[in-house]
Amino acid sequence: MFKNGLIASAMAVSVFAASSAHAQDTIKVGILHSLSGTMAISETTLKDVMLMLIEEQNEKGGVLGKQLEAVVVDPASDWPLFAEKARELLDVHKVDVVFGNWTSVSRKSVLPVFEELNGILFYPVQYEGEESQRNVFYTGAAPNQQAIPAVDYLMNQGIERWVLAGTDYVYPRTTNKILEQYLKDKGVAADDIMINYTPFGHSDWQTIVSDIKTFGSAGKKTAVVSTINGDANVPFYKELGNQGLAATDIPVVAFSVGEEELAGLDTGPLVGHLAAWNYFMSVDTPENDAFIEAWHGFIGDENRVTNDPMEAHYIGFNMWVTAVEKVGTTDVDAVIDGIIGVSVPNLSGGYSAMMPNHHITKPVLIGEIQDDGQFEIVWETPGLVVGDAWSDFLPESAKLISDWRKPMSCGNFNVETSKCGGIAN
Repeated sequence: MFKNGLIASAMAVSVFAASSAHAQDTIKVGILHSLSGTMAISETTLKDVMLMLIEEQNEKGGVLGKQLEAVVVDPASDWPLFAEKARELLDVHKVDVVFGNWTSVSRKSVLPVFEELNGILFYPVQYEGEESQRNVFYTGAAPNQQAIPAVDYLMNQGIERWVLAGTDYVYPRTTNKILEQYLKDKGVAADDIMINYTPFGHSDWQTIVSDIKTFGSAGKKTAVVSTINGDANVPFYKELGNQGLAATDIPVVAFSVGEEELAGLDTGPLVGHLAAWNYFMSVDTPENDAFIEAWHGFIGDENRVTNDPMEAHYIGFNMWVTAVEKVGTTDVDAVIDGIIGVSVPNLSGGYSAMMPNHHITKPVLIGEIQDDGQFEIVWETPGLVVGDAWSDFLPESAKLISDWRKPMSCGNFNVETSKCGGIAN
């Protein structure tokens, strides 16, 4: 395994791996994750796990008889810079595939680049849906694989009032648009829904948490559905503790807080709060045990945690390797066509498949925060859920489907007009 010093050097330079003399004999894998700025708390680990997966594959003999070469860049939590770094990976370094991004605004920033230069992006984080792009494979959760099941779970626990709290960008706003409509369709009154947005890196939560506390004092059982992203989660959860808001009073279910984010918190006051993901480190399977052991051996620290987006990269990377070996080339068009239907193990003990809409099948898990920073799984779907690119709960989206197989090859096919690329008027 690579040592810590080598990992550190990968962060300090943009290209990590084989010497340039052998570059033509390698298959280049781009890694597009923030190693600095507000999202580094979440994304640095994803860079590390990609290096681990690449190293493991090289130890198996590489792909198509060639070693993989990781090309690491730092878009620094700067959304326009993501596009520049994506172009650098595809146009300068000539990578064969890219694994990267966290926030939806960063993903939206790079979409035109991948379309123009015909690259492949594996996106490993839960997102708002309402998108299906030919050059992108969405290995994180769509709303029907995370947000909707979480709300259903809370409703079954008797929740009647809802705080939709998010960071002010496209993922929380679109997800909350879907959730607001879903709640209203379920009979929740508009007065029982409170929506709040804060900027990235927001640190002063005293007033907002106080408002949540007041909102929850109306005699109806209340919960917070959190799409707060990045390091703003640290002061948010601290303020919950400061104001004595325990999970027994107003539970929080988070979509962007996992084991990595909890590692920087005093989790004592947070015990009982929830998160909805498709994987938790506490999953008890041989596959997960092996993954955790490999991770600790690679990173050189047995205290380092694993989390859901890491599993998404594990799934996506293995899907890409399988597809490349299936079609016998790293050619982008061949891989895009060949990867549909590819099925690989996930870490929950089953298999995840790439669907024609470029989303994958995943289980949905609800976890309860424990005082050791881990999650106890309190609920899960009985089987795998197929990711839905277009929400059934928004009228303009319910009529759209995505299918990238030929001859349709369309990400937004309108079933009412039988046309690609439009919404019926």
